[in-house]
Amino acid sequence: MDPESLIEALRGTMDPNLREAAERQLNEGHTQVNFVSTLLRVTMSDQLDLNVRQAGVIYLKNMISQHWCEGDSSTTEPPANNIPEEDRQFIRDNIVEAIIHSPERIRVQLTTCIHHMIKHDYPGKWTTIVDKIGFYLQSDNSAGWLGILLCLYQLVKNYEYKKPDERQPLVAAMHIFMPMLKERFIQLLPDPSSDSVLVQKQIFKILYALFQYNLPLELINRQNLTEWMEILKTVVDRDETMQADEEERPELPWWKCKKWALHILARLFERYGSPGNTTKEYAEFAELFLKGYAQTLNYINQGIAHAVTWKNLKQHIQGIIQDVVFPLMCYTDSDEELWQEDPYEYIRMKFDVFEDFISPTTAAQTLLFTSCNKRKEVLQKTMGFCYQILTDPACDPRKKDGALHMIGSLAEILLKKKIYKDQMEFMLQNHVFPLFRSELGYMRARVKFKSDQNLQTALELTRLCLINDNEMPVKVEAAIALQVLISNQEKAKEYITPFIRPVMQALLHIVRETENDDLTNVIQKMICEYSEEVTPIAAMTFNQVIQTGPEEEGGDDKAVTAMGILNTIDTLLSVVEDHKEITQQLEGICLQVIGTVLQQHVLEFYEEILSLAHSLTCQQVSPQMWQLLPLVYEVFQQDGFDYFTDMMPLLHNYVTVDTDTLLSDTKYLEIIYSMCKKILTGDPGEDPECHAAKLLEVIILQCKGRGIDQVVPLFVAAALERLTREVKTSELRTMCLQVAIAALYYSPPLLLNTLENLRFPNNTEPITNHFITQWLKDVDCFLGLHDRKMCVLGLCALIDLDQRPQAVNQVAGQLLPAAILLFTGLKRAYACRAEHENEDEDDEDGEDDEETAELGSDEDDIDEEGQEYLEMLAKQAGEDGDDEDWEEDDAEETALEGYTTAVDDEDNLVDEYQIFKAILQNLQARDPAWYQALTQALDEDQGKHLQDIGTLADQRRAAHGKSPPPPCPIIQDDREARRIQVHSASGAN
Repeated sequence: MDPESLIEALRGTMDPNLREAAERQLNEGHTQVNFVSTLLRVTMSDQLDLNVRQAGVIYLKNMISQHWCEGDSSTTEPPANNIPEEDRQFIRDNIVEAIIHSPERIRVQLTTCIHHMIKHDYPGKWTTIVDKIGFYLQSDNSAGWLGILLCLYQLVKNYEYKKPDERQPLVAAMHIFMPMLKERFIQLLPDPSSDSVLVQKQIFKILYALFQYNLPLELINRQNLTEWMEILKTVVDRDETMQADEEERPELPWWKCKKWALHILARLFERYGSPGNTTKEYAEFAELFLKGYAQTLNYINQGIAHAVTWKNLKQHIQGIIQDVVFPLMCYTDSDEELWQEDPYEYIRMKFDVFEDFISPTTAAQTLLFTSCNKRKEVLQKTMGFCYQILTDPACDPRKKDGALHMIGSLAEILLKKKIYKDQMEFMLQNHVFPLFRSELGYMRARVKFKSDQNLQTALELTRLCLINDNEMPVKVEAAIALQVLISNQEKAKEYITPFIRPVMQALLHIVRETENDDLTNVIQKMICEYSEEVTPIAAMTFNQVIQTGPEEEGGDDKAVTAMGILNTIDTLLSVVEDHKEITQQLEGICLQVIGTVLQQHVLEFYEEILSLAHSLTCQQVSPQMWQLLPLVYEVFQQDGFDYFTDMMPLLHNYVTVDTDTLLSDTKYLEIIYSMCKKILTGDPGEDPECHAAKLLEVIILQCKGRGIDQVVPLFVAAALERLTREVKTSELRTMCLQVAIAALYYSPPLLLNTLENLRFPNNTEPITNHFITQWLKDVDCFLGLHDRKMCVLGLCALIDLDQRPQAVNQVAGQLLPAAILLFTGLKRAYACRAEHENEDEDDEDGEDDEETAELGSDEDDIDEEGQEYLEMLAKQAGEDGDDEDWEEDDAEETALEGYTTAVDDEDNLVDEYQIFKAILQNLQARDPAWYQALTQALDEDQGKHLQDIGTLADQRRAAHGKSPPPPCPIIQDDREARRIQVHSASGAN
């Protein structure tokens, strides 16, 4: 497409009358050579309207996001939408300059493009990006620095969550860039302009992404650490924003730069610089950091835990609590002004989870709790200070509010210490309950946090505040206090039962008025606590919840509230799931919400909406819910891979809850297969790919004996073809193998015929031999219960074959050792499951009175459990070769075992122990030569294991009270086997 035609088409996308034709023209042209190159040229042209350039860059971003991965040479065939290599090279050669020279609206889209390009091309196809970044970082033209730093940021972000051994290409590049970044920062420090500070902030963001989860020690030495710490300290100490209005500061570049400096300091300290709380490779860095640089930290809270910093803090801590923490926890003039002018905004500010990250009040609470919890004498002096304020009749009510706030923040500690616990009821009666009658709304609001004793009075006063108080902030606090009381006091639940209807109505009214997410949590918990009482009023409650949201538009706070409301609907459905008539009544209302969100592509609510759809299909799948499947497929096609794992529980229900309908119309199976196929042939990451393979396995097992012979070969081909490209995790490799194993369980002749007709790229040999070899090689990678069980059932099918391929005969001596290894793991897995099923809550007994050990002045707070956890994660990441704890870990259920299959149905038990024993006994009589080939290589220990498996099989049969299964439960009779072979050979593939 020539530039003029492309520009006109882009203009047309902005005109409702021309949009459809313009989009059609663009779609027809986007596979042509030079189309993508021309798009970038249009985007870079400052001679064109910004709107045209923006339309072009959005189309470019969508093309690169969706199709850049398709240039991966490991794919078996070129996709129809592939971007030609000539265009790819042009984009690689010019996108950095485009980012540097573009205005902000264009640049933000281009950085998304370069992120995807780096993900797929660096370092293999695009090492020159390192040279370009280095060139522009060293350039004296400061106008290009911010743009090139955005490119470097995308390079670092691509490696942010990778394991250390996968970060080497980044570390190699950062060896070059770290000195340049430091030199640029030192050069910019004297310049207070906003342009300079924006560049400084971007450098800090790069460092934070580089250090957040792994600290590359090869980039850090004593000298450059000292220089960077001095830079951070200088930025933290700057006061350019102090002249600005307090509400405006968070939006200023100087404030944001200071925020990122503090983020880096806190991250270095808590993850790498805290002796006793880091993994061993950071021990030396922690000692260096703590001794040399702790004085630069404003994060006093972290310093309390360490003897080195505590010695400096100890003499000042009481002054900090009384002069800094206490004023921050008191009701202020700005609180009063906001309460009076906009009580709803007051509620939003006090309960906003995002505000907590920057709220000095939250930081003060945390510091108070940590110091009173960890260090001797701090709690006693703090409580003395609070008691003095509460007992002073002339004291300012705002100070009493601050004292109550402090006591509430310390409640968890106080209730674990007998000396304070015994005095709490006295304090409530004398200093808290009278405040319910206070004319000051903020005092009535404050006491709700403290009403957890003297139960009858507390509940009555709290309920009345919830229903009758005129001040909305008081109602909100009352709602939260009521939920806490009911959760922690058994008798409280009984007392509120007669009032559940007005209480629920009051809660729903407050949520509608305030859009407060904390209250949706309260409603969910109330629904769970009062499930019997809520069921009769479910429809009324449901309609009121629906009326509350969600809306398509709104800020972050509205989005969070809407998510909570959708979760509330989900909770309500789970409460009434056994009442089919109520569920059916609610389904129609739910579908309206689900349809609206999916049709309007409100991505923020997809997770909640899909969870809601899953809840509606757990017991049965109505015709209306089947009509939802094509809409889900449409969403999948438009929004790509990102939501497939969220769709998985719903798709699993379609397969397992209503298999009859699934098989009644081929379009349903085609939709699900198409989704799995797209996941397995795209590049969504290995977790969605594991889910896709799992879904294919579930379908095969669910439809055994249901006549899906024509699609099983397609499933097997999709799974095994994925193994021809790079696989990073054993989870994906075994899950793809398991699809073929499930097909072997479904019908051995069908699977073997499929394998004989499949070819790997550039290979003319059937893949039967390769599949069996890879399976046996990876047999120790099958974990959990289901995966091992399927592996055993697959081996049983191989062993019991009458017409064995040569590939099976060649591995005869490996089959029983593999089965023994799997049964050993199964024994652990069954024991682990039994242990979890028998667990009770005894561990919680006595916890209430357990006191936290306070530290002496020369002691560090070492989080031993956290340290062990970090070491365990390091082992799993391959950072430590010691696998002695592996046997414990591999007994746990795998993440995908929650997606149950027909072989996991305890009502129709498929017992792998009994099947295995019956097949071996049958073989011994039926085919002694094959039995000899299987057993002759077993050593004495393996022979004993084989006997133990037989004993366990008998015990399991006795426990289930069943007669032995038929000797060959997996294979159809010879006539059926021959029919399948003929059918497959005649073109079923």
